Amino acid sequence: MIRVLFVCLGNICRSPMAEAVFRNMVANAGLENKIFADSAGTGSWHIGKPPHEGTRNVLKSKGIDTAGMTGRQVKKQDLAHFDYIIAMDASNEENLRRFASENEAGKIRRLLDFLPESDLRDVPDPYYTGNFEEVYDLVEKGCRRLLEYIRERENL
Repeated sequence: MIRVLFVCLGNICRSPMAEAVFRNMVANAGLENKIFADSAGTGSWHIGKPPHEGTRNVLKSKGIDTAGMTGRQVKKQDLAHFDYIIAMDASNEENLRRFASENEAGKIRRLLDFLPESDLRDVPDPYYTGNFEEVYDLVEKGCRRLLEYIRERENL
């Protein structure tokens, strides 16, 4: 089983959106028995809380389910357990790299690394901007490319 972890600051906006979008893509590709996705935050403020209303609303409008999703904080063992650790921005990438071993650090990438044609390198935080549609567009494109990358790299 290939394990993918999406990481943002609070685990209520961007990373749960990416988790839900990616899971939907994985299911549509018939790969749910080969790829597992989860999300977490580098901060602890929203542990146990559901995704932000804005995230839930935009995903619902796209027919993507968030049932049962709750916020959690990244744990040190996540770095060993997951094969791909996908940060939403430079700050969270840096936080992850601070406590990653050399081997674990190689698993950490930013989602928008998979969209080299984009002018953005970080997925904006809609908790502050309120622009959940813009974030969805970036997440959807990034997740699509990430899935293509994983399928090619893992021969799926």
